[in-house]
Formats: sequence, C-alpha cells, structure tokens
Amino acid sequence: MVSNMLKTSLEVLKIIEKRGYECYIVGGFVRDYYMNKEAFDVDICTNAKPKDLLEIFSNASLPKEKYGAVTLFYKSIRYEITTFRKELTYENRKPIEIEYTDNFKEDISRRDFYVNTLCMNSNGDIIDLLDGKKDIDNKIIRVVGDPNKKFNEDPLRILRAIRFATQLNFSLDESVVLNIKNNAELLRTLSYQRKMGELNKIFVNKNVKYGLDLLKRLEVDKYLDLYGLDNIKITTNVLGFWSQLDINNLYLYSSLDLKSIQSIREIIRLNKITKREVYVYGLYVCSIVAEILGVSKKYVTKLEKSLSIHSIKDINITSDEILNILNKEPGNWLRELYKDIEYKIVDSKLKNNNNEIKKYIMNNY
Repeated sequence: MVSNMLKTSLEVLKIIEKRGYECYIVGGFVRDYYMNKEAFDVDICTNAKPKDLLEIFSNASLPKEKYGAVTLFYKSIRYEITTFRKELTYENRKPIEIEYTDNFKEDISRRDFYVNTLCMNSNGDIIDLLDGKKDIDNKIIRVVGDPNKKFNEDPLRILRAIRFATQLNFSLDESVVLNIKNNAELLRTLSYQRKMGELNKIFVNKNVKYGLDLLKRLEVDKYLDLYGLDNIKITTNVLGFWSQLDINNLYLYSSLDLKSIQSIREIIRLNKITKREVYVYGLYVCSIVAEILGVSKKYVTKLEKSLSIHSIKDINITSDEILNILNKEPGNWLRELYKDIEYKIVDSKLKNNNNEIKKYIMNNY
C-alpha cells in the first residue's frame, strides 16, 4: 500500500522532472520505506539550482541560502530540497563551502552512513548506488568513506551513528566503534544545542536502553557532560531523562521545559506523589515522576480526579466573607489564611463547603 505522503512526494518529483531536471527522494524516508517502517520526513535532492526551484514552486523559500537548501510546503507536507553538491570546506564542524554538481553519485557519496544512501525516483523505484541495502539487511551502521575523516569534519556524526543504531536496533561496524572512541573528545567542540537534538532522539526511542548502553560503552558520555547514566530510570518523556542527569544546566531548555525539570526534581527529592504534589505540580509532571519512582500512572490519574479543587479560585469562600467573619482589614495574613485553607482542602482535611470553611476559620483564627 502506497502512503499518501509517498504519492504526494512522487508528485513533487514529477513536477521538477517536467522542467527538465533530475531529482530523487533521499535519506531516511527511503530507508524506512525499504524496511516497511512508517516515515514522516521527506528530503529531496536534485540538479536544479535553488533559483530554479524558486521559479518552479511559487511558495518555496530559501531559509538556508548558504547551503542551497530550499523549503517547500506542498499539499501540507514540508520538504527540504537540496541541489546535488560537494562539501569542500568545514569550519566549526559545519560545511562553509559547497560546490554544486550534476553528478548524482557524487552527492550521495557525501552522506554519512550507507543505510542513508538509498534513493527513490519518480516511479517509486529504489536506487541503490552504494549498496546501502546490504547494510540494512545486515543490520549494521557503516560510514560512507573514511570514518576518521567524516567524524573530524563533523563530530555530530558520532552521535548520529549511535542514534541510528538505537532507532534501527543495528550494530556499529568495528571501524565505526574504533573511530568513535578515537574521536569522542571532539564532541566537546559541538554546541550543546546540536548535541541535545541527537540525544533527545535517543532518549525518546523505545530502544533507549541500547542507546544508553552505547553512550556508556563507547565512553562518549563524559564528553557530553552526561553524569548519572548508570542510575537513570527509563521514562517515555524526554524531560524525565534530563531531570535525572547532573548536567548543571549546560544544555539549553525552553523556560517551560526548565520549569518542568525543576518540578520533577523537587518531587523526586520528596520521593512521593500525593494529592498535594498532583495539585501543586500538575498531572503532566507527576506522570513523568511516576515512571521514575515506579508509581502507577493510573494511581496518579486517580489522585488528580479525586481533587476537590484545582486552584485557589475554586475555594468556596470569598475574601469579603473571611474579613467579615474575623472583623479584620485586608493584609498579608489573608494570603496565608487562604494557603492554609487551600492545602487543608487538598489534603482532604477540610471539605470545600462554605459552612465548613467558615467554622474552621472561626475555630482556628
């Protein structure tokens, strides 16, 4: 059965071909198609230059002009289309000089691993110029060309090798293992943002245990400033992993993610999840902690459903009523009183009932 994404992608190829250019679907999409796995990202390469693609597709854009990568949205699917090229010069681990070429095989040969060298033409036929199918069939990750040179050009390929081995459950070729160990220190030259992108893909994969084992066995964890991998508890949420690692906030999170990570760590220190934690930190954060502490998610959901209030606004008494009961003027004391009532209700020590709350106030304040 041909997926809608594949049909649409072949349409894009045919549109480019009608203008007299050569083009192919490349990379992970074709690899996953060959393995009968669902894929979501489609990359296309062509001998059409970026300016040609901008003429063919009126809604195409060129966000990475330096690298000649055109972005296209066609029938709600995003495509990145690159022109056949050779990467001539690297600086700070990124290609800063490229040269366009009409030689399709030359373009394929610059790719990182043989498993990613499969291509597909507009008829849906898989083209295997570098024998990538053999590596897929043998479940092995090998570098295209000299591993030492490729890892020195861009050390991120070290993490990509581990990531692909994790995602595909493949072994690493002996030459890849040797050159990862020899070049692992180069990972320190990469930005934490680039490293985090690859690590996140490892952490969220269902085969993450294998990925963590590779990070430790290849001794790259110390060059990634990842400490505590031996004691990490597997979670289905990537924030659960980062919360357990002692990384001194070297990796950059969004403000929202950082807040969640801090909350997760606070609950881990408490080593318990009660109504109070669910109320204060929310179901999302507590569900992540539940995996780490070995608590049933159903139990956490049950706690959340049993809450009689979900915020201070739900408390069944007004500040005016409290002021009248105590015959006092507003002040900071009112905030403290509300907090006391709030947690008494959350902990099921006081019903969220107007009369009950009034009695409590009169007897205790």
